[in-house]
Amino acid sequence: MKYHLISLGCQMNLSDTERVRTVMHSMGLSETEREEEASILGIIACSVRQKAIDKVYSRIYKWNKMKNRKSLLTFVSGCLLPSDKDRFLKLFDLVFTMSELTELPTMISQYGIVSPAGLQHLESERETLLPKEMPVNEKTDSLLKPVISDKNITSGLKLNPAIGIDGFWHVEPTYTSAFEAFIPIQNGCDKFCTFCAVPYTRGREVSRPSGEILEELQNLVEKGFKSITLLGQNVNSYGLDKKGEEIGFPELLRKIGEFGLQSGKEFWLYFTSPHPRDMTDEVIEVIAQYPVLAKQIHLPVQSGDDGVLLRMNRKHSMDKYRHIVQTIRRLLPQATLFTDIIVGFTGESDEQFENTRKAMEEFKYNMAYIAQYSVRPGAASSRWADDIPKEVKKERLHVLTQELMKYAHLYNMELVGKTFRVLVRGRDRKNGYLSALTEGKLVIRFASEKEELVGEFVDVKIISASPLSLEAAIIEVPILQTV
Repeated sequence: MKYHLISLGCQMNLSDTERVRTVMHSMGLSETEREEEASILGIIACSVRQKAIDKVYSRIYKWNKMKNRKSLLTFVSGCLLPSDKDRFLKLFDLVFTMSELTELPTMISQYGIVSPAGLQHLESERETLLPKEMPVNEKTDSLLKPVISDKNITSGLKLNPAIGIDGFWHVEPTYTSAFEAFIPIQNGCDKFCTFCAVPYTRGREVSRPSGEILEELQNLVEKGFKSITLLGQNVNSYGLDKKGEEIGFPELLRKIGEFGLQSGKEFWLYFTSPHPRDMTDEVIEVIAQYPVLAKQIHLPVQSGDDGVLLRMNRKHSMDKYRHIVQTIRRLLPQATLFTDIIVGFTGESDEQFENTRKAMEEFKYNMAYIAQYSVRPGAASSRWADDIPKEVKKERLHVLTQELMKYAHLYNMELVGKTFRVLVRGRDRKNGYLSALTEGKLVIRFASEKEELVGEFVDVKIISASPLSLEAAIIEVPILQTV
């Protein structure tokens, strides 16, 4: 029996999907890229963006029509607002949170779908999903009890507590790559930005035990993973919910850096996304000390105007943000800087937008993910008038995109003639070329037909540059070990 999964949204949802795959495989199911071949169809959805939710509706309507021709089971999980969950309960066979992932085999068997492994007893399913060194005891048993009930399914704006998230973290991911991996270190958000629905989809911040994080990272490095990303809605607030019981984010990075020195393995460690409010000089100082901590910072600014930041409830000023960037430039001069920006937020004047354009000019980002503001039901700003015309939002997006292209191009042109260590990720769209990333996550292509280089580090020399990509020539081919 086969299953098909669709992941929508951010890297956290991609990481969630890897753990869903493990649970499906534990039932004896195999994955297929073709929906038509699957008996179980699932979506890891994202309520943070309306476009992502629109894709969910489009897909479930198609799947429900397929039920006229064959037996299917459909499910949806991920970042779901209570309002979206209520609607999905009428369209999908199963709706559950990531905290309930370990109960999915039971849900499926109770629904009437028999897996190739047969209807297994709940205890054996628990033993399959939990690490061998973690016996089923009173603590773990309580984590695996179902948390869905009629009382949980309510309408209105409510927080979804991360009940049982520890059980979810104990599910080992089924990775889609042999050299790139995500490690969730935190779930939820306490910031309550007015444009964002994450606190209402994932609940309040919960930090994962640092021992588990470090063990998972060590296992990945030993298996040969080269690019590892720590994930959280606000990674640099890691540990703040467990003061006195858990280390903070700088110390977590330090321990990873020390492991990198001791292991002798070559890998790059990234994290996303930090919040400017909790970004300290200490974090940047630690990154500067250890080679495995990648010199690339994704620091969302959202707006370059203090008035807009106040309405967004971002809890940081432009002076605070500017100090962080100046510290990065001073301690990590080689680091690339990425950001997120929203244009056309409620009430954004021409003058306030101009301040954002000036911020682009000042900070000269290597990459900026720019989005037009859209109302998201559940977020606080959904109660306010969406008063910026679409045409104005589109024009502002265009202006900032041009600013990004200009400064990114100037930066990339200065790299021509220099040598970089890159991680080869796969075939490039241009025939006869491979695609790679620098430590700073700049996209590079170079001429080569050697697919055995995928997943390996190589050295290249930059020969030409465009705003968002570089072309290089390989100068060293590693000698690959044969087993």
